[in-house]
Amino acid sequence: MSSLLQYLPSWRARRRGGEEGSDVVPVDAPLDTKRSKEDSDAESLASREITTAVDPSLNPGELTFEEDSAGGMGRHLGVFSCTLLIVGRIIGTGIFSTPSSILGSVGSVGASLMLWVLGFVLSFCGLFIWLEFGTMFPRSGGEKVYLEAVYKKPKHLATVIFAVNAIVLGFTASGCIVFAQNILIVAGHNADRWVTRGIALGVIGFVTLLHGLTPRLGVWVMNGLSMFKIIILLFVVITGWVVLSGKTHIEDPHANFRDAFAGSSHSSNDYATATFKVLNAYAGWSNVNYVLNNVKNPVRTLKIAGPLGLSICAVLYLLANISYFAAATKDQILHSGTTVASLFFKNVFGVQAQKALTVFVALSFHLSDVGVQFSTKSSFVNFSLHRNVITITFAAARINQELAKEGIPLPFGNRFWASNWPTGKSPLPGLIIHLIPSVIVIIAPPPSVAYPFILDVEGYPGQIINLFIVLGLFWLRYSKPNAPRPFRVWWPLAVFFLAAAVFLLVAPFLHPANGKGDTPPLPYYLYCLVGIAVMAVGVLYWAAWRIVPRWFGVEYVPRKEVLADGTVVTLFSRQKIE
Repeated sequence: MSSLLQYLPSWRARRRGGEEGSDVVPVDAPLDTKRSKEDSDAESLASREITTAVDPSLNPGELTFEEDSAGGMGRHLGVFSCTLLIVGRIIGTGIFSTPSSILGSVGSVGASLMLWVLGFVLSFCGLFIWLEFGTMFPRSGGEKVYLEAVYKKPKHLATVIFAVNAIVLGFTASGCIVFAQNILIVAGHNADRWVTRGIALGVIGFVTLLHGLTPRLGVWVMNGLSMFKIIILLFVVITGWVVLSGKTHIEDPHANFRDAFAGSSHSSNDYATATFKVLNAYAGWSNVNYVLNNVKNPVRTLKIAGPLGLSICAVLYLLANISYFAAATKDQILHSGTTVASLFFKNVFGVQAQKALTVFVALSFHLSDVGVQFSTKSSFVNFSLHRNVITITFAAARINQELAKEGIPLPFGNRFWASNWPTGKSPLPGLIIHLIPSVIVIIAPPPSVAYPFILDVEGYPGQIINLFIVLGLFWLRYSKPNAPRPFRVWWPLAVFFLAAAVFLLVAPFLHPANGKGDTPPLPYYLYCLVGIAVMAVGVLYWAAWRIVPRWFGVEYVPRKEVLADGTVVTLFSRQKIE
């Protein structure tokens, strides 16, 4: 209890000022006595933020690089863990389900395979942009840091807008819900709504405690699940090679590849819809950017793990699709719904093996990554959201902690939310911030329309943020041409990604062929407006914090303090304007 009291206002008021024995001391106190051997890595040249060292005006937010990276477990994630962090976030049920719907959209095997290659190229364009930002500002927080570095005026506006979006819409409820449904189906029980919700609450609670109380075990679990995903896909790929060799009972494994582009669609709408599905299957390449304070030699590691992780996924994705097309006819895949992997197992191993392998893969993947699809061929936009519960929760907690450290006003004060309580190694308070909206979404709305609508709302503001990130890249290139950039993206790739970002924002407002979209009876464009409204709430919250107090002769002045676990937090105090 005493470890928790230090974060409460009445307790900290008595202990402010750094008296002997205080758990909270001024920021100018020596940090050497608080840093472990792992934390000292931050002092090495390889772990320094060279960009802001050369040009302090580029420093994002209130904290310096050394202050921002202090506290917690220090730098304990290497190239291996970071690569698996990306692989585990990207590879999900999408590769086992979406190939059939993509084939249905474009009409031919050849066009389908080309779109998987296009998705890889577009994803690499985005990865390179985030690599430039991530190597310039190797801090945890991802887009939060990059927005702060570019959009400095009005002060804190970009941070607060991002914070509202990250906290209100940063949930993983869908993954927990679908995992619960699969558990009940396998157990032979009906997926009753409240039983499903109870299991889902247990899942999100378990993941929160796993990362909050046993952080190293949490990393091992993430790595293990990522390796499992790679093994499963390798099993599919190797089996596909055997099928293509003609040594199985599949009659003609090369049939789909002889006239691969026969029947290709001539509708741009079909290709746009399929492209969205492919891009969502590749989502997650920026996952390491959110946890860079925990990464050893962050610049070098990011430049290796990012391309390596995405390349592993792209190669496995393409080869897995080839395996599917070798083991089943085009018509079989088109009529398989979203269970193309199950069809693959059935055709190659038989019905009994199909049941066993499908259940094994479904449960294993839904534990770590759940694909929730709401697709319609006639709709221009399809958000196929893949929710990796364990990996997303790990990254989201670090983002929430960074927001609290920046001083964004939160209930009960920022000391607690920015801390690594109670272990001193992992941000359990940041995990709690992530837990609250997830619990609300699991319990509150009816699932039939509300779940797909909420998921669509979650995706649209993210596209707006991506647009401003790319625009910020061009602005920094123009305004700070000589700033150190350990990695530079080739500008045509950034332009290509910018065009895609604009299209992703415009396309949801285009009238779908069926006139209804994915969430009838709600208007097809409503989720876009709600997403924009969430960001508008961020503007109002910022105004209530930064503008309105000035009308009453009051302003908030920042100061910094070091918590007992070594974390540096920005705190704001009310002060009369003289």
